[in-house]
Amino acid sequence: MVEPDDQLCADGAGAGLQESLITRLVADVATRVGGQRPGRIRTLASWIVKNRREVDRFVRFGLVGTLGTVVDFSVLNALILGLHLTKFWANTCSFSVAALSNFIWNRLWTFPESRARPFGRQLAQFFAVSVGGYAINQALFLSLDRWVFAGWGTLGYNLAKAIAIVVVLFWNFGANRIWTYRGL
Repeated sequence: MVEPDDQLCADGAGAGLQESLITRLVADVATRVGGQRPGRIRTLASWIVKNRREVDRFVRFGLVGTLGTVVDFSVLNALILGLHLTKFWANTCSFSVAALSNFIWNRLWTFPESRARPFGRQLAQFFAVSVGGYAINQALFLSLDRWVFAGWGTLGYNLAKAIAIVVVLFWNFGANRIWTYRGL
């Protein structure tokens, strides 16, 4: 299916106009917010235009991650509050379920071209990256819960989990982009 933007840029004639409009829009917003058009904002706008596909992927990765975060927190709290599992095991289970959800949605939506690659190999790569993410997540989660948010109860371990998730987001995107979804 051809989108209106694709028709505008199909022959290349509209691509420059579209990029110019996006660059001007970002610069105009910067002018209103900052009172001037700083070179860094213009450079950022230019980078965004040139790397629009990668920016789109990062946004999609973030949205999939948001869904994974909801899954992660839901499972974590259900296991701790409902089944009275220890935080270590509850976090292990919730992270695993969220990672599987993220793999499926990233394969289907963020990196749809990856479906042409063997499922098993890609799942193994994603899982290997996730093991690194799990180690970072678990270390931060348990350390923050014990040393920073001790005595805060449910709020404390949820804050610890939130911080761990934000840190692991960058590890997961970087490592998966370089290895699991390389060349896409």
